[in-house]
Amino acid sequence: MMTAFATPRRLALITLATLPVLGLVLWRVLTPASQAAESPRTKAVPVTVTQVERRDVQHNVTGIGTVQSLHSVTLRPQVSGILTEVLFREGQFVKRGDLLARIDDRSIKAALLQAQAEKARNLALLKSAELDLTRYGNLVAQEAISRQTLEQQAAQVEQLKATVRANEATVAAQEVQLSYTQIAAPVSGRVGIRRVDPGNLVQAGDANGLVTVTQIDPISIVFTLPQNLLSRVRPLLQNAQATKTPAQVAAYDRDAGDLLAQGKLTMIDNQIDVATGTIRLRAEFTNQQGRLWPGQFVTVRLATSTSVGASVVPVRTVQQGLSGPYVYRVRDSKAEVVPVTIAYQDDQQVVISSGVEPGDTVVVDGQSRLKPGARVQTTGFGPTALAEDSNERASAGSRSLR
Repeated sequence: MMTAFATPRRLALITLATLPVLGLVLWRVLTPASQAAESPRTKAVPVTVTQVERRDVQHNVTGIGTVQSLHSVTLRPQVSGILTEVLFREGQFVKRGDLLARIDDRSIKAALLQAQAEKARNLALLKSAELDLTRYGNLVAQEAISRQTLEQQAAQVEQLKATVRANEATVAAQEVQLSYTQIAAPVSGRVGIRRVDPGNLVQAGDANGLVTVTQIDPISIVFTLPQNLLSRVRPLLQNAQATKTPAQVAAYDRDAGDLLAQGKLTMIDNQIDVATGTIRLRAEFTNQQGRLWPGQFVTVRLATSTSVGASVVPVRTVQQGLSGPYVYRVRDSKAEVVPVTIAYQDDQQVVISSGVEPGDTVVVDGQSRLKPGARVQTTGFGPTALAEDSNERASAGSRSLR
């Protein structure tokens, strides 16, 4: 009886003794091999690093602008008549003074001849009246005629002189009208689409005009900047006048990838647009290759100053925290958080005035997996700020070509 009662107790004791062994076996089976083989030390985080550069950095402000011609003239007829001849091709480059079109001038020439004949007749009458005046003067001296007759003849002479001056004015007016029948280019530039064909009757002051001549070289760009940049931009014109060195402006395509032209700042508007809070500026560019076209939208970069010997990192290096910007600096294969002060930043690079020094190794990719003091494993060196700037421009240029 005693043996029979002891058997369940013995089984329970055996079961309790084997539970730890079974738990260890289950842990070994269920735990992934990577975790089981993990060393007691913290695993290194793979990151991409770069070095802080020392170089000069130009500070730029960027705005959107529109290309505008410095001179754009719509040629409108100033006399009415039949358009007899067109002497230009659409899209042709013309010089100032080149003859572009002719209007039928026969009626104006006839009116000019009539005015010239009237002037000649009155000149003859004036000459005769002046001779009579001279004779009357001699007769008055001899008391052959009254002084009243002399005075009347003198008035006749003055009247004829006034008539001749009126004739001269009529002749000059007809000559001006005749000059209007030959339409010349008022500026050097490129002609647009012809709006009237030869043989059509054109009217003086026609709103549509014959054609538009637009100056292409040099050309200007009008662009806008936020009003808070006015204090940085205004000294540029003052320094340009003092040093004879104009502020440099670069024009890029809409994607800011392809450099179109380089020019100089020439004007800042005299008031701020209260609706948008922006200020308008004008820059002038040489455009011999015609890469800038009136009405074209472009991105404009205006150089405002230069940081000499600055500490420069790619923009992806700098992170934003609750206490401000910081970077991860790598020393002895460990990442440490370093607060930094930003002096200037654009789309590709950041100028740091304090926090890191040229030659320091900083993390450029992989910061999301890092913590202060974490071990890091360098998987590669990222581009420098200068190389990243070039890569971004090449990428934007390829996008603009596509």
